[in-house]
Amino acid sequence: MFKFLHFLLFLFLFFSRNFLIFALTSPQDISALKAFKASIKPRSIPSWSCLASWDFTTDPCASPRRTHFTCGITCSSDSTRVTQLTLDPVGYSGQLAPLVSQLSHLTVLDLSDNNFFGPIPSSISFLFNLQTLTLHSNSFSGSLPNFITNLKSLEVLDLSRNSLSGYLPKGMNSMSSLRRLDLSYNKLAGSLPKLPPNLLELALKSNSLSGSLSKWSFDGLTQLAVVELSENSLTGAVEPWFFALPALQQVDLANNSLTRIEISKPANGYSDLVAIDLGFNKIEGHAPVNFSAYPQLSSLSLRYNRLRGKIPLEYSKKKSLRRLFLDGNFLVGKPPLGFFAGEVHITGSLGNNCLQGCPGSSPLCTPSQKPSSICKQAYGGGGRA
Repeated sequence: MFKFLHFLLFLFLFFSRNFLIFALTSPQDISALKAFKASIKPRSIPSWSCLASWDFTTDPCASPRRTHFTCGITCSSDSTRVTQLTLDPVGYSGQLAPLVSQLSHLTVLDLSDNNFFGPIPSSISFLFNLQTLTLHSNSFSGSLPNFITNLKSLEVLDLSRNSLSGYLPKGMNSMSSLRRLDLSYNKLAGSLPKLPPNLLELALKSNSLSGSLSKWSFDGLTQLAVVELSENSLTGAVEPWFFALPALQQVDLANNSLTRIEISKPANGYSDLVAIDLGFNKIEGHAPVNFSAYPQLSSLSLRYNRLRGKIPLEYSKKKSLRRLFLDGNFLVGKPPLGFFAGEVHITGSLGNNCLQGCPGSSPLCTPSQKPSSICKQAYGGGGRA
């Protein structure tokens, strides 16, 4: 009898010790992971995928992970909490379970390049430690939830390539930690709200945004380097304050309905601006000569607008300029000889204008110029000036 009791005590201590070492994951995290997997359609879980390895007969944060929970989650150093949920892009289909909010130590939630659908659950607003929320390339729908602004620790928000609609939340400027915002390729409408103050990258390409670019929206954005707002319905003028944003490097405002450019020379002659795309708008007037004053500008597109007058001579003298697209306007006169002298190698197009003497041997002069009848009509019968 004594030996038998001793044996039972040994078993108790052995399993207790192993439970303490290996079965450490918080019960609420385990419940959240179970609910998460249960919300995914079983037929969309390949046998070799991360989710297929989630077998709850073992502890999710157990180490070493030999055959179970081989990927998809990262745990805290003490193996008690799940800190990252990053799925492989294999086409998982289902809705995002509201119980994901129980993963209260989560810093990264990345479900990109799958087939999740339905609304983004409001319970995500309780993930106060979340730093990266990446749900791009899925089929999430409904409005962009206002609760997003409650995620004060969020640094990266990428909800691009979904089917989100409605307006941008008004309180976005309260997201002081946000550095990268990408909501491109959705169905968002309305005007830009006041933007988060510490943004480095703003991408809202291919939505239905309207209104003009307001200085109020961009006020205080001293670190903003990249702006992608192409393929929307923005109107009005691009005013001098916009190009004066101190950290601006790349601007894409193509395919909108902008009508005017107002640009001053950079303060103290310094600017990081490298690339500007204002093509396919409704911009009138002359090609702004002050673009040539930006010391690092290497790519400029003003193609397919309603520009008139001559090409600024300064463009041909700008040594940093490598790509120039002015095609599809109503520019007149002879193009600057510097474009063809071989001093500066520039690619792009001056075609489909009303220019005279653009050398047919130069790739810059393709496609051919507009018929003289169209040019005369554009200039009130005066022809090519």
